[in-house]
Amino acid sequence: MEFPTYELSPWNYILTAPAIFSYPIIPENYVHWTQTPESHIFSADLPGVRKEEIKVEVEDSKYLIIRTEAVDESTIPGRSFMRKFRLPGMINIDEISAGYEDGVLTVTAPRSITRRGLLIDPAAVPERLEVLARAA
Repeated sequence: MEFPTYELSPWNYILTAPAIFSYPIIPENYVHWTQTPESHIFSADLPGVRKEEIKVEVEDSKYLIIRTEAVDESTIPGRSFMRKFRLPGMINIDEISAGYEDGVLTVTAPRSITRRGLLIDPAAVPERLEVLARAA
């Protein structure tokens, strides 16, 4: 019984080498989204973009739009950026803030209601509990 033999080219070793692809490839217009108990945070790397060229807008109280817009002719042609995100529920739209420092744009969308634990007062629980339905 003969087994098929495959000829390995140098490209097989190059493309499968872990050192070449060990770092994730991040696209240019990537916006990192994180959430905390108090807010949602969107951050984008925009190197070489002036503060006057960045526009952060809320559309229809549902969408957050981050884009760059040329202010004058000194802007490098072809360098545009636009991302649109659907805002999560329970966001306080009036308190959305944005900051731009060292080429990084950070947009903070605070939550309107924070979740709180449910408190049951032991005095409100009756002495004897009745079973209304049995579990299957």
